[in-house]
Amino acid sequence: VDAGVKYAIMGHSERREYNHETNEDVNRKVLKALENGITPIMCCGESLAQREQGITIDWIRQQVKVGFQGVTAEQAAKSVIAYEPIWAIGTGLTATAEQAEEVCKAIRDCIAEIYGTDTAEKIRIQYGGSMNAKNAAELLAQPDIDGGLIGGAALKADFGQIVNA
Repeated sequence: VDAGVKYAIMGHSERREYNHETNEDVNRKVLKALENGITPIMCCGESLAQREQGITIDWIRQQVKVGFQGVTAEQAAKSVIAYEPIWAIGTGLTATAEQAEEVCKAIRDCIAEIYGTDTAEKIRIQYGGSMNAKNAAELLAQPDIDGGLIGGAALKADFGQIVNA
């Protein structure tokens, strides 16, 4: 906060994997960020094995429900959830717009179940699985994708195309 930080990413797949962060750890970080006036960007996502097993939506719903435990509707409405299919991060693979929308809609529906439709409409849901200049417009045209959580593509010359999408 003293350094001017307004947003903090928590629950990124690499932190979950390499630092063994649990959904409960992510929840503590979400609550601490909110307590200090920082907007949490809570990441959630599934592995390729989980997608192939057909448990994507259940997996994501669990991450969202535990990650937002103890968060008020007002706090949730000002928060960000980033859907990052683990199998699409840095691999060059990306979910189709339909796959990304399906999961982002499920996240919004989960928030609506917990907090109501007003909060679900206000929360920002981003897609962060290898969004790039070629696929950004199609992904961002989906009704439940409010933006992108951009990694490596932000370092490329065509980044402006993502911004303009």
